Amino acid sequence: MSRESSIQATEKFGELVNGGRFDAFPEVVAPDCHDHDPAPGQHMGPEGYKAFFTELRTAFPDMQVEVKKLVADGDSVAFAYTLTGTHQGDFNGHKPTGKAIKVRGMQIGRFVDGKMVERWGASDELGILKQIGAIEG
Repeated sequence: MSRESSIQATEKFGELVNGGRFDAFPEVVAPDCHDHDPAPGQHMGPEGYKAFFTELRTAFPDMQVEVKKLVADGDSVAFAYTLTGTHQGDFNGHKPTGKAIKVRGMQIGRFVDGKMVERWGASDELGILKQIGAIEG
């Protein structure tokens, strides 16, 4: 897979996330996509991402991911991003606070035939918990 098509698949994934179009994940996520850093209880493939992002969008209905830096080489794409939103629903057992969040994260995806087959990444969940007042720090 070319560098350009890997970037296109990454951009499409981001559009689906920001647009809340999680049912379309099979367009860019392979059924057996292996997430090396899954959320607790997250299943493999498009359904795992759909469940994860549905939960996140329920907690932060105005959630947006903005790519700050993207690099790509062959079938792999890495990017740094900022996640913003307002805490309007349950987040990991923490009731809505109405507080705004802004955290950073990084992700690396590997693509085959226009679909993500592997993912590594991390978001600042501790930062989210601090910003919604769930923990001090």
